[in-house]
This record gives sequence, structure tokens and C-alpha cells, in this order.
Amino acid sequence: MPRAAAFELPAQPAAVAAARRVVRELLAAWGTPEGRRDDAALVTSELVTNALVHTAGDRIVCRLHDTADRVRIEVEDREGGPVPPAARRPGPDDPHGRGLLLVDALSRDWGVTPIPGRPARVVWAELSSDHA
Repeated sequence: MPRAAAFELPAQPAAVAAARRVVRELLAAWGTPEGRRDDAALVTSELVTNALVHTAGDRIVCRLHDTADRVRIEVEDREGGPVPPAARRPGPDDPHGRGLLLVDALSRDWGVTPIPGRPARVVWAELSSDHA
């Protein structure tokens, strides 16, 4: 049976840990295997961090969908910047820029969906059941 939840967080650094905690708690309550919970929590951390870096708004929205074969994580920044998030290749001494590479490695797919008529976007990732 598919399950879904959504929650809002302030666009502040503490949102990363809060989102990670909520995702772990929801997936545990839904009986999602621990391996999938761990990967989902890590991907959520990276997507929320990315949203915080790029949003001009004061809130972000997280959505979680869990089915038999996948977990989908969506993070919406309500007033995103002009450039959509993209994976990049940081240099060895660059302290930033690895988050979406990690999302790509842990996910079966990920992407960015603009929200028509608003300066907002949803960055999403799907983890398959083989991460269990």
C-alpha cells in the first residue's frame, strides 16, 4: 500500500537535521527496511541542504512517497534562484559541490521540476527497493 506525507520546514540550517529525523521516523512507522531508511535520510539531507543554499524563500516543503518498489523524496524551495541545481565535479580542495553526486549515486533517478507560474522548483530523488 503506497504511503505519503508532506511537511514544511523553515529555510534555516536546523531544517536539515529536522528533515532527516522526520523522514527516518515516517519510514520506520511505515515498516520500510532500515537500509532504505538510511539512504533516504542521507538523500533528504542533501536535497534539503541544496534547497537551503539556493532558495530565497523562508520555507521549504518536503514530500515523501513510499511504495513497494521505491521511496520518492521531493524537496520544494518556494523561491528558487535563477539556476537549477545540477551535479558538478568539485576539485579535491573544494568543500562544496558533492551533494548531488551523492544523491545520484544513491538514487535510481533524480531531477528538477520547475513549478509553472512561480519561481519555485522541486528537486526529487527516487530510491529503489534494492537499497534495502
